[in-house]
Amino acid sequence: MKNLAIALAFLMTFSLGGCAPNVNKGLAAFEAGDTATAFEVWEPLAEQGDALAQYNLGVMYQEGHGFVPRNYFEAMQLYQLAAKQGYALAQNNLGIMYDKGQGVPQDYHKAKGWYRSAAERGLALAQLNLGGMYAEGRGVPQDYAKAMKLFRQAAEQGLALAQLGVGVMYAEGTGVTQDYAEAIKWARLAAEQGLAPAQGILGAAYDYGEGVPQDKVLAHMWYNIGASKGHKESGTKRKKLAKKMTSADISKAELMARECMSSNYKKCGE
Repeated sequence: MKNLAIALAFLMTFSLGGCAPNVNKGLAAFEAGDTATAFEVWEPLAEQGDALAQYNLGVMYQEGHGFVPRNYFEAMQLYQLAAKQGYALAQNNLGIMYDKGQGVPQDYHKAKGWYRSAAERGLALAQLNLGGMYAEGRGVPQDYAKAMKLFRQAAEQGLALAQLGVGVMYAEGTGVTQDYAEAIKWARLAAEQGLAPAQGILGAAYDYGEGVPQDKVLAHMWYNIGASKGHKESGTKRKKLAKKMTSADISKAELMARECMSSNYKKCGE
């Protein structure tokens, strides 16, 4: 479980955002798949010093969207302009680029610095990434207590990956006293946001009775939900568990899984 949290900490998505009307016009075009118009709207705004536009263009270059080819150098330049204005998402993405060596030599010291700048501004993604460095001991001395503190800061803001990370650390007893009840509490929060690995963890908890009463039907339900979202381990465990269940219990678990998903995780058999 510990390795799952560490691996997940760096599956980042770069969300586009904007407040000014013109920036939002570009966002609307981007979401409609019209990257040319989005670029046309954001480029002059970025040149005028709009940090949100600079950030959004940086995302387009970092990922390579539509007609915009991937260009890490351009992304780095734009992120730096926005980061110097204190824009936390740009600071976080600079950290990612130095962390992974995207367009620049890999530099954990600089990655840590940018993550910290964004984390101190309260950005959950940066708190998660900085916590991941401490959890792995990557570029910093390994320190589970610091990792847990940062994961928890991000988790309390509702970031599902961080909630999963907190749950895993409680389950493993890394940085905190081992506590399965706490582990399940945090994993459940992530699972109810649709995070498939967390759903798999809930399935395993009910399967083996760790932190919750053992319940094969609920275990099958959570495995089924996780598997439906592409979590292969959940699918494997579901098949193994099904061999120990009656056809009636399997049908009940499948019905509960459908109800759980259709209710947006409000009605999950508990």
